[in-house]
Amino acid sequence: MIPKNFFLTKGVGKHKEQLQSFELALRNAGIEHCNIVNVSSIIPPGCKLMPRERGLEIVKPGEITFVVLARNSTNEPHRLIAASIGVAIPSGKNNYGYLSEHHSSGQTYEAAGDYAEDLAATMLATTMGIQFDPETAWDERKQLFKTSGLIIKTTNITQSATGDKGGLWTTTIAAAVFVPARNSPKRKK
Repeated sequence: MIPKNFFLTKGVGKHKEQLQSFELALRNAGIEHCNIVNVSSIIPPGCKLMPRERGLEIVKPGEITFVVLARNSTNEPHRLIAASIGVAIPSGKNNYGYLSEHHSSGQTYEAAGDYAEDLAATMLATTMGIQFDPETAWDERKQLFKTSGLIIKTTNITQSATGDKGGLWTTTIAAAVFVPARNSPKRKK
């Protein structure tokens, strides 16, 4: 049950019912047909980030699907909300990586994405023994992490939205979706 691949997706939905706005956000993200199981934030060793489109082709309707999910909702008109997943992938096939979930109100798309990415990278850096000053700006730490050679990729996926002016529920989601090993694309030799 160790996945070999994962993909990132995001969505937003608006509806008079909060649950239905969540369903519409899942539809917008392309994963409404999955039976979602939330898991904690570890990227298994050797697990590869794949394009969203390819991942959506592989995941089957009704399948038990493991995800790291960030979700936020509001029915407050004009309220800025965001949901973000941060990703930190280590070098080496034997090292595990980290995903982080971040949900915020009043934070811009860029700020939420940077925060989630920083959180994932910081968790990975501390497990790998990379020395850094936590008060240093994220851009500087990001450069330090990458030049260490221990972290090869950091990224994020973020969905932001403003609350519907008429008071409908607005839901944002961001997700890292694990693809079951049996469904993973075959490697070309």
